Amino acid sequence: MRYPIAIEPGSGTTAYGVVVPDLPGCFSAGDTLDEAVANAEEAILLFLEDAIEGGKMPPKASSLEALRSRVGYEGWTWALASVDLSKLSTKAVRVNITVPDRLLSAIDAYAERHGETRSGFLARAAMEAMEAA
Repeated sequence: MRYPIAIEPGSGTTAYGVVVPDLPGCFSAGDTLDEAVANAEEAILLFLEDAIEGGKMPPKASSLEALRSRVGYEGWTWALASVDLSKLSTKAVRVNITVPDRLLSAIDAYAERHGETRSGFLARAAMEAMEAA
């Protein structure tokens, strides 16, 4: 899954600040732009882990277009932070499932386009289906 992040410009004396608009209270920073994005990905995983342990489902990510026009982010840089939701489980369990090959190809292509693994996508899709039921 990829969450949009807003990056406040850094300077010679301040770090780049990062906020995750879809996850209120989730923020990070880094001395370089690359470090800021990497630290944001770690912060998102920790934030989501706390939410899941508290019985909450991870919120869906907004589109960049929906967030870019928000007041207060003028001059900020937007990026996508990739997080693998399958990393949130404390114990991974290997399973063997059977799906049509065309569906598996579509799952893999979708997951890759969205910065996820097959396992992460299937876990997220299952959680979303159960939440919607």
